[in-house]
Amino acid sequence: MNVRLHWFLPTGGDGRTLVDRHAYTDSGVKRDRVTPVSGVRAPDIEYLAQIAKAAEQLGFEAVLTPTGTWCEDAWLTTVALAQHTERLKFLVAFRPGVISPVLAAQMASTYQRITRGRLLLNVVTGGDSAEQRRFGDHLDHDQRYARTAEFLSVVRGAWSGQPYDFDGEHYQVEGGLTALPPDPLPEIFFGGSSAAAGPVAAAHADVYLTWGEPPAAVKEKIDWIRKLAEEQGRTVRFGIRLHTISRDSAREAWATADRLLGDLDPATIAAAQQALGKHESVGQQRMLALHGGSRDKLEISPNLWAGVGLVRSGAGTALVGSHADVADRIEEYHALGVEHFVLSGYPHLEEAYWFGEGVTPELARRGLLGTVPASPLLGAPAQEPVPASGGAPLLHAGGR
Repeated sequence: MNVRLHWFLPTGGDGRTLVDRHAYTDSGVKRDRVTPVSGVRAPDIEYLAQIAKAAEQLGFEAVLTPTGTWCEDAWLTTVALAQHTERLKFLVAFRPGVISPVLAAQMASTYQRITRGRLLLNVVTGGDSAEQRRFGDHLDHDQRYARTAEFLSVVRGAWSGQPYDFDGEHYQVEGGLTALPPDPLPEIFFGGSSAAAGPVAAAHADVYLTWGEPPAAVKEKIDWIRKLAEEQGRTVRFGIRLHTISRDSAREAWATADRLLGDLDPATIAAAQQALGKHESVGQQRMLALHGGSRDKLEISPNLWAGVGLVRSGAGTALVGSHADVADRIEEYHALGVEHFVLSGYPHLEEAYWFGEGVTPELARRGLLGTVPASPLLGAPAQEPVPASGGAPLLHAGGR
C-alpha cells in the first residue's frame, strides 16, 4: 500500500492568514460587521487554476473541494478547472440531503465523461444544524446519517445500469437509472466520528476519512471502522485530512506556525470557539477538545499542531516541521493503515510547492510513493510520472 497524496482547493478564499475567521463575526451573515482581513485572495477561477495546475505538476493525485455557505459550488468549480488540467482528479464534497440521489448519480456519470474519469466523491452528511437549515434540511444529526445511508444505496443502484427501485424512510425511487453509468465508478470518501456515522461508513464508503488526531486516536478509529466493515463482508480503506507547514528546517516551520497564531487576536478566537461549539458534529467536538480554546500546548503530538482549529471548522491540525519531520509523521500514520493524505496549507499555492518539493521527494526516497512527478528541467515529459525507484533523479527544494 503506497501513500496517495491529495491537495485542497480553497474555494472560500485563501491568504497568508487563517482566513476562515471571516465566518465567525455574526456567523458571517452581516457582511458589514466582518472584520476585514488583509491579503485575502478571492477564489476566482484564475487563482484556483494556479493551485490546480501546481498540484498536478507536483504529483498530487487529486484536490478536495469543500462544500458550504462560504464556498463556491464544488461541482461547477471543479468541472471548470478540469478544462485547465489534464490528469488531476477532483474530490468533490457535497451534501446528500439537498439533492436527489438519482440526480447526483447522473451528475457524477456526466462528470466522468466530461473529465475522462477524474471524479472522486466526498459525501458530507453535515454536523451543523444551522447550516443544514440554511439549505432547507431540518433533520436531526442521527436522521441525517440514516438518510445518507439510503442516499448512497440509491446512488449505487442507479449506477448499476438497470432500473432500480428503493422504498426507504427518506427516499422512494421507482426505476432509478443512469442511462450511461460512470466509467470508472467514482470512489466514495466519507467521514464521521459518531455512533451513527460508523455503520454508514462500513456499509458504503470506499475510503473512510478522518481529521488529523494523534496517531493513537486515529488507530482507534481505523480499528472501529475496519471491524464494522468486516461484519458486513466489506473492506474499507482509510484517509486523513491535515494541514501542513513544511520547511527546510523545523525552526522555519514553527516560526511560520507562530506567525499564523500571532495573527489571531483573543476576540477572534473566542468568537470562533463559540460558533464551533454549537456544532453537533462529534468530529468537530473532538477537534475542539484537542486544544480547549487555549493557545497553550498546541503541539498535541510530535509535529502535530492544533492551532488551525482555534478558528477553523473541520480539519484543525497541521503537521509542522522539517520536510523529514513531516515525512516521519506521514510514515507513522501510514503504518497504522492510512493510505490517502488530503493536505492543505496557508496559502495553498505556496504550501503546495513547499510540500511537493520538500516532502514528496523524501517520501519517494523511503519507498512510500508509487510514482513521483517528473521535472521538465530534466528533459522528461511533464505528463509522464517517473518511477520512485530508478528513472530520472529528483530535484530537491532549496533554501526558500
